Amino acid sequence: MQPTQTDIETRLAAVEPDVEVLLCKPIAAEKMRLVIDHPDGVSLTLCERVTGHLGELLRDIGLEVSSPGPERPLTKPDHFRRYVGRRARVRTREPREGHKSFTGELVDASDVAVTLAADGGVVSIPYGDINRGNLVAE
Repeated sequence: MQPTQTDIETRLAAVEPDVEVLLCKPIAAEKMRLVIDHPDGVSLTLCERVTGHLGELLRDIGLEVSSPGPERPLTKPDHFRRYVGRRARVRTREPREGHKSFTGELVDASDVAVTLAADGGVVSIPYGDINRGNLVAE
């Protein structure tokens, strides 16, 4: 059984408290992708340390650890709030107004929804309806 993002965050909080887990998702039956961030940036050395800290937890699973890059994933309300004013793409689980993908400026991020000024107008999307979100490279 693959560990959850919460399992991984709990393990890392004890040994790397400044590391933020942005995304944790299975990419194959026996492999996980982990996207991390750190106030000082993400180096190869940090990725190696994180991999080492998670070795016991991920004993039977391959792990890919990387930095967020310019199209940083947005997975929590705090992530969206941090980047209000930037361009982002939000993909919904189900179509809204005939679309599942919205790209535009983040204009608000409350505790319940994110609001984008997209090409088709301003749209507010509850976090529970979001499948994926990320910054758009400018």
